[in-house]
This record gives sequence, structure tokens and C-alpha cells, in this order.
Amino acid sequence: MLSPQIRRRLKAGPVRAAVAGNRLFSVLLVAGLALRVFVVLGYPPALWFNDSYDFLRIADGPFPHPLRPSGYGLFLWGLKPFHSLALVTGLQHTAILGIAVVGYVALVRNFEVRRWVAALAVAPLLLDAYQAELEHLILSDTVFTVLILVAMLLLARPGAAGWRRAALVGALLGVAAVTRTVGVPLFLIALLYLLLRRTRWTSFAVLAAAFVLPLGGYAAWFHSDYGRFGMTGVDGIFLWGRTSTFADCDRHTPPPELAHLCPYGSPDGRPAASHQIWVENSPTGWVDGKPFDEKTNEQAQEFALWAIRTQPLGYVKAVSYDFFVRTFSWKRHHYPTPGTEARYHFPMRAQEQKPLPLIGGGDRISVVRDYERGSGKTHIVAPFAGWLRAYQDHVYVRGSMLGAVLLAGLAGLLRRRRARRETALLWATAVTLLAIPPVTVDFDYRYMLPAMPFACFAAALAWGRRRAVEAEPDGAKASPAEPEEAEVQPAGA
Repeated sequence: MLSPQIRRRLKAGPVRAAVAGNRLFSVLLVAGLALRVFVVLGYPPALWFNDSYDFLRIADGPFPHPLRPSGYGLFLWGLKPFHSLALVTGLQHTAILGIAVVGYVALVRNFEVRRWVAALAVAPLLLDAYQAELEHLILSDTVFTVLILVAMLLLARPGAAGWRRAALVGALLGVAAVTRTVGVPLFLIALLYLLLRRTRWTSFAVLAAAFVLPLGGYAAWFHSDYGRFGMTGVDGIFLWGRTSTFADCDRHTPPPELAHLCPYGSPDGRPAASHQIWVENSPTGWVDGKPFDEKTNEQAQEFALWAIRTQPLGYVKAVSYDFFVRTFSWKRHHYPTPGTEARYHFPMRAQEQKPLPLIGGGDRISVVRDYERGSGKTHIVAPFAGWLRAYQDHVYVRGSMLGAVLLAGLAGLLRRRRARRETALLWATAVTLLAIPPVTVDFDYRYMLPAMPFACFAAALAWGRRRAVEAEPDGAKASPAEPEEAEVQPAGA
């Protein structure tokens, strides 16, 4: 007969039962909640990044932005009737707390990971100071992280990948891709995973259709404004920025029609790759409030491809240094610029809002007033702000720690047979999220954070699973395989 305590847990439901069964996770969750309460109290209503104003401009009157996908701007547009930036940041904090609970429960119930290991796997998501600060910025990263984490956990869940699950995963990845373009390669990882699962062709078709639907709709919207299908109008510009750190026009003569795009100065003394796009008098011709024209973007791409062809070792060296050295360094550096990196710290004083013109009309001050019905200026509230700055000095995942977690996941992937496909899915997602920015434009510290939970979950799956499935009356036992469809077996199996 079940004890009264066990019966109460079963009545509470599987999620509450799984959470209540681990004091360590409960403590971490409460600590994560307290951290975010302090952020909300210490820096109302929000923190600002240069991109924030473009997203608010989209929200004030939706249009396909030529510099970045408008998915997050549409999210803000949906919340505009409330005229509250505090609501936006509050929802972002809540979403990360929620996905931490979802991730913990998925590890325990679906993958039979030991409870204390699952708790440690979500600890960085809950307690990392830079993660909490990123959630308080008006930026797309939090929404993007939630979308892809839900999608990949759903895809990896045991049981046949039926068409309903494939449709939901594809839709989530499609929406993520119109939020940040780095989400596009994750679709290929999902396809490869289904291939390893030997899933029926219907699931492939449904996954692809559900993914293409939001992308195709967005591309058509983009075409209606700019006369061509696409996600942004700066793919060539960003790739030019990647090559601007090593392209040497003195040693290698570019085609005459591309010579005006040669970066200034010696390669050893140039600014960071991403920064060179936006600096005053950049060869790209950037001017605040004006998009890059199509010809400039095309020529920038041609120049970048020329630089990669003529200096392949320079490209490999630049990408390798950003990925292996900058990403996994123990210390943080003022990169790509001191001003950019400073935006990821809890500030001592509020950032001054300047009336710089924006693409689509208006300026930074006017779009904030239109959205917030107020100035939107960040208030620094003591003592919470001071506590958060002190906390951020010590509590965060260093690059070397992230590298160690990735190596642990890789070692488990090579040595452990159980859940190898699921581990590979999460591990490959983490590496892709870390690698795509250095390959296509530049390294930035904020790009590390969406990869962090995937790396931790992969290591947990590789090393933290129970040796045998144990019957647990509190709801932590793995759910049975879905009866929707059976895995396709090879002939003769």
C-alpha cells in the first residue's frame, strides 16, 4: 500500500512531484527566483542595448527590418497594448524560470537522469548572473533560447517521433529562425536526428513543412518591402565584417570594383570584426537610420568570398581564435568593444538615450516613448543594484567551465551507449550555437548563453543517467513510448 506522502505526490501531478522530490533543485529554483526579483527591483523597467531600439521600432509599426529578423519585434508588438517594458522583462525572467523547470523535469522523467545531476544541469540557467542580466535587456536572446530549448527537448523525448511532435518541433524552430537567423542550422540538426532515429518519411515531411511555413511567410513579407526573398539584407555585410580582420589588400589585389571595400589600416591594428561594420567612415558606408543598399550587400559578400579564397588560412585562424580562445577563455575581455561588453554588466549608472535616427523612421527616444508612454530610462535602485554587481563579479559560468562541460559531453558521447542519439542532438546544438557567430561574423559573449543549457543537458545525459530504470512512485519514472507510430527498422532486423 502506498504511503500518504506518496499518494499526495501522485495527486500533485508529475511535474510538481518531480520538483518536490529534490530539495537541491527546489533551493536552486528559489535562488533563481530571488535573483530575478532583485534584478527587477534593482533596475526597473529594463536595460538597453543598441539593438533594443530597432526592435521597439518594429513593435511600434511592424515591418521586415533589413538588419535583423523581426520575430522579437513582433513579440514586443503583441505586448504593446500594455505599454510596459517591465512586463516584457518580467515575462522574459519568468520564461527562463519556466524552461529551467521544464528542463529539469525532462531530464528526470524522460531520460532517467539522477535528480541531483539534473539539478546541477539547470543551475547555470538559474544562477548565472550574465544570464539574468541578459533577460533584463530588450533583446531577442531570451525568447530565442526558450523556443529552441523546448523544440530540442521535445524532439529528444523518448518514443516514436510522430507527425504531431514533428510539426510542433518544426514550427518552434521556424519561429526561432525568424527571431535569430542562427536558428536556421538547427533545422538541419533536427533532420539528421530524425535520420538517426530511422523515422518514417511523414515525420520528415511534416517537420520540414512546419519549419518552412514561418520562414516562407517571413521571406514573402520581406519580398513585399525589398523586392527579393530573404531574412535580412546584411548577410554579405556581416561576412565582410568577418573577413575585415585579416583581408590584406596590400599583399593581395582585389577586383577593381571591390577595392573600395578594403579595410583600413594594418590587419594587426584593426578593430573587432563586427565593430568595423558600424564605425564612422567604414568602407561599408554605414549611416545611422539608413539601411545598406542591395548593391553594397552583394559587393560586400563578393569581397568576403574573395578574401576567403585568397587567404584561407587567415579565415581559419580568425574563426579558430574566436571559437577556441575567446569562447573558452577563463577571463572575460572587453570584446568586441569595451562599450558593447559593458552592456552585459549590471551598470552603476543609467545609459543615456540619444536621439539617433532609426531605420523605419523616428529615433531612439521617440520609439521608447511611443511604446512605454514614458521615458523608459533605467533606474538604479539601491541596495539591490549594488548586490547584483557584487554577485556578477563571482557567480557566472566562465568560458573554460563551458568548455569542460562540452568535453564531458563529448567524452560521454564516445564512451556511453545509452541515450547516445539524444546526447548527440543536444551536444551538436550547443556547438552549433557557439560556432556559427565566429564563422559568419564575430564572437560576442552574449552568444554563449543560449548554448549553455544544451551543453549542460548533454553532459547530464552522458554521465548522469541511472544504471537501470527504477520504479519510483513519485512520478519520476520515464514515460512510456508514444503509441503513435513505431520506429522504422532496417530490412531484416
